[in-house]
Amino acid sequence: MVPPRATPVGGGDSVDAGTATLFLAGDVMIGRGIDQVLPNSVPPSLHEPHVRDARRYVELAERENGPIPAPVGLAYPWGDVLDELDRADTAARIVNLETAVTTAGQPWPGKSIHYRTHPANVGSLVAAGVDVAVVANNHVLDWGRAGLRETLDTLEAAGLRPAGAGSDREEAGAPATVDLDGRRGRVLVVALASPSAGVPPEWAATPERSGVAYLPELSEAAVRDVGRRLARIRREDDLAVASLHWGSNWGYGIPADQRRFARRLVDEAGVDVVHGHSSHHPKGLEVHRGHLILYGCGDFLNDYEGIGGHEEYRPELVLSYLPVLEAGTGRLERLEMVPMRIRGFRLERAGPEAGRWMCDTLGRESRRLDGVDVGLTDDGRLLVLP
Repeated sequence: MVPPRATPVGGGDSVDAGTATLFLAGDVMIGRGIDQVLPNSVPPSLHEPHVRDARRYVELAERENGPIPAPVGLAYPWGDVLDELDRADTAARIVNLETAVTTAGQPWPGKSIHYRTHPANVGSLVAAGVDVAVVANNHVLDWGRAGLRETLDTLEAAGLRPAGAGSDREEAGAPATVDLDGRRGRVLVVALASPSAGVPPEWAATPERSGVAYLPELSEAAVRDVGRRLARIRREDDLAVASLHWGSNWGYGIPADQRRFARRLVDEAGVDVVHGHSSHHPKGLEVHRGHLILYGCGDFLNDYEGIGGHEEYRPELVLSYLPVLEAGTGRLERLEMVPMRIRGFRLERAGPEAGRWMCDTLGRESRRLDGVDVGLTDDGRLLVLP
């Protein structure tokens, strides 16, 4: 199915006061190789079994796609997506920040991959206008609890709202809030980290210990807890997002318990959008009772160029998600997804062939879930009209 040409998401009168457009992205990893080309870098030494120097990832990317003009500016990794965000007139920008932001701490023992970026590179997130940095994931404590503390302090000092980690269980589970400029209401973001995405149980925040908002089971009790946290601060016109780091890195299958849990978040906890991430490529989506469920947004920025394996998933292709929600109800009016390509640690608009492949793939996987059709607009954007 190819629906009619989309009305642009942003741009003056194209979105009325009764809607709000969000920007959602999957894993944003500005550590390791990307950190090494940004203006400020942590020491390049790594503790991985096969690569001991982060500059090796720069070499692999340059071998694949040509020289990277390091040091690059803080806005450089975002590339063409910045124009898309300006066009979209977004009310809130939410990403999963897949790295610690620290020079402190020791690497977490027994873990094979440790991501971090220099605290001065938080300006890269600021350059993209990120509002909420989800940190309920399997890398935020890569450099211990000292690294977590510096990450949270750095984000907050830069004006970002971290979601999903904190100094104790209450702080980790508290929703991040973003005012809707020029509109009534706010966006509330609750973030949770699941062991299915490789989050160690030792990282769980407790009443006495810092850590992540840990989701040990996809249970009814967890749904009720999300509902209570939202209800405690929710106002009439607020929109609620549940951001979940869950599931395996590769493969399109969606486990039945994830589907049940996501739907219960909508039905019982009052969540308007489920923002899933952890998979290295986009997974299928569904619209449940008018509300958007993204099971896996895929990576958005990473340093994996030149690393072989899993080519069938085309992991160099990524999506920026721009759902337009009805104010007050949170129901999905439409969803635009802009296909991008990672090249030289930078996001660029993907070409027509890549857009068609992403449309066909995401459409196939979404129809398997609940029959959602994904169309392709004349200018290469993916479109869902519920």
